Amino acid sequence: MSQLLDSAPREPALPPPDASWERDVGGIRVVFGAGRLSEAGALAARLGGRALLVTDPGLVASGHAAAALAALDAAGVEVETFAGVSPNPTTRDVEAGVAAARRRPVELIVALGGGSAMDCAKGINFLLTNGGRMEDYRGFGKAARPLLPALGIPSTAGTGSDAQSYALISQATTHRKMACGDPQARFRTVILDPELLTTVPPRVAAAAAMDALSHALESHVTSARTPASAARSLAAFRLLEPALAAAAEPAVASPADRGRLLLGAHLAGAAIEASMLGATHAAANPLTARFGVPHGEAVGLLLPAVIRYNAPAAEALYRELWPAGGAALAAWVERLRRELGLPARLAELGVAPAQLPALAAEASAEWTGRYNPRPVDRRACEELYASAL
Repeated sequence: MSQLLDSAPREPALPPPDASWERDVGGIRVVFGAGRLSEAGALAARLGGRALLVTDPGLVASGHAAAALAALDAAGVEVETFAGVSPNPTTRDVEAGVAAARRRPVELIVALGGGSAMDCAKGINFLLTNGGRMEDYRGFGKAARPLLPALGIPSTAGTGSDAQSYALISQATTHRKMACGDPQARFRTVILDPELLTTVPPRVAAAAAMDALSHALESHVTSARTPASAARSLAAFRLLEPALAAAAEPAVASPADRGRLLLGAHLAGAAIEASMLGATHAAANPLTARFGVPHGEAVGLLLPAVIRYNAPAAEALYRELWPAGGAALAAWVERLRRELGLPARLAELGVAPAQLPALAAEASAEWTGRYNPRPVDRRACEELYASAL
């Protein structure tokens, strides 16, 4: 193992992914285990007595929102519900959530859903407590007044937003993503209940898993990585790698594999806090903005090409994750992508060669690209797209 990881501070060893436990992980109280959604009320009551529940139509249809509401009601927590979160939440979603929160005074926010619900809840928290527009919080640490405490309950194993202090919100007209962060935006408590993964549609679960994998791989090699982020990205990868194929059929995956996916995604999200991301996300975001490609599918399509591009600058770090090296790692990601049934070529998404220069111009302006271990400019981004065409 590298000198970097030998010197890295480590979290206490975590129990097996099919166990039930509760402890602080990276400053967040993590409550892990099958069926722990039932404790949402008791955990929320520690933070306040009047809550805004932020969720989406899929969680309502699955019955998970009703289960959360029942738990909150049993604990005496009054609830106002906003179930209008859309994929890749926009500034309009956030504003609608703020309007819902203002129907009655709230003391805390409960986010239930995938990364979109997590991000939207954080965005609502910014505007509800500090006013203004989401654009005012682009960057980090721009909230002048305290934010509300929040409880996060992720229902997918993907974004790791439940471990992060950033909200990714798309501008409603341009669809460009804004990263809005503040130390207070992190959830005080997170419930990781692997049973929630059983109702995720296979294509959604596969894309989410690919996103989690990309976070573990990218955060491990960025120019901003730290010993702590490296330890977390490595731990995340070791949890995710044996379970990723199970993401294609989450309803029949073993409890241990669901636990590995959910905890691995959380730790990969925690790694991003210090390390940021790289060219994979920089190139993926324009595909989502221009073509509506789900984020996890976009990163999965570009990840192998970026690994190969980065290998000359990051081969030693890739070998910490995959001893055979970057080329072998990229080939494994391609095989996994095929097993998960995710798109492998830009042409499958309707992208034409003539559109690559415009995509490259947008990708080279994305903030995540500045942390890539090998510099990326417009020409490099166009070459990455061309290799995936």
